Amino acid sequence: VVHHGGAGTTAAGLRAGKPTLVCPFGFDQPFWGRVIARRGLGPKAIPLKKLTARNLAAGLRALCSDESYRQAALVMAEAIEAERPVERVKAVVAQKIGKP
Repeated sequence: VVHHGGAGTTAAGLRAGKPTLVCPFGFDQPFWGRVIARRGLGPKAIPLKKLTARNLAAGLRALCSDESYRQAALVMAEAIEAERPVERVKAVVAQKIGKP
């Protein structure tokens, strides 16, 4: 997955078990780019101001050829699923509004 690195997009890609290349342009996006790289879920982020065809191609090659990124993303997807985030949110909302 190649994206801007917003929290929701990052979470969606990781929940799907896909390695990620972040190209941040602001807000919390550089943070998520660093998290992805530090955890081995994808290559180092390429900030929008430094994005070129050459470094995007290099990032894509790394993303697609480094098997460790794919493996790390699959492990992360399993960890996310084990937390059962949707069910947990449903339970909290139900509790707050007083429904079982």
